[in-house]
Amino acid sequence: MIKNIIFDWSGVIKDANEGHIWVVNEMIRKLGGDRRLSLNELRDIWEQPYMVFWNKIFPNLIIKEEQKIYKETIMSPKCPASGVYPGIVELIKKMKEKGISMAVLSSDLSDTIFPEIRNFGLENIFCDVSVDVHDKTGEICNLLKRNNFDTDETVFVGDTNLEIEAGKYAGIKTIAVTWGFYSEHRLKTLNPDFIVHNIKELEEVLLK
Repeated sequence: MIKNIIFDWSGVIKDANEGHIWVVNEMIRKLGGDRRLSLNELRDIWEQPYMVFWNKIFPNLIIKEEQKIYKETIMSPKCPASGVYPGIVELIKKMKEKGISMAVLSSDLSDTIFPEIRNFGLENIFCDVSVDVHDKTGEICNLLKRNNFDTDETVFVGDTNLEIEAGKYAGIKTIAVTWGFYSEHRLKTLNPDFIVHNIKELEEVLLK
């Protein structure tokens, strides 16, 4: 029985596809690149941890420089506003009512994620919100330990390789959603425990 859920944020709860492609292309421009990606192209080549992706394009880029440019870009008033994925807030609140503990493990910045939690109506829902995490494999065990989450009762919901790999590393079940940053055929190659295509399917898995 699932008693604990760890959520990724962008690409799972936050519907960030439009903002994500804008930020990536704007960062490429700022770094002097001449390549521009479509959303479908990005979903086929995006990698996590994010420096794996960036170093494919800019091999000499270091993480401090990437983080500086990323923060400038994501906080720009020109960055497209991101909303919440339809139905996910209602599902999260339903899980809360059933006594399920929930946490967030995300690469997003605290400057963006905490205002979004308020704007999405999700205050006082999560027992743990870990942000600005580059490598989730290194952090997930800490999250499990400090919240006393039993691995047999915990699931990680994500949309990229990193959530699936981190979940497997920690010995917990993994759910991949198809509405985020990875295309479905890429998710299948990662062998998550479940792949879901909409909120109804996600709820069915969580309540099994």
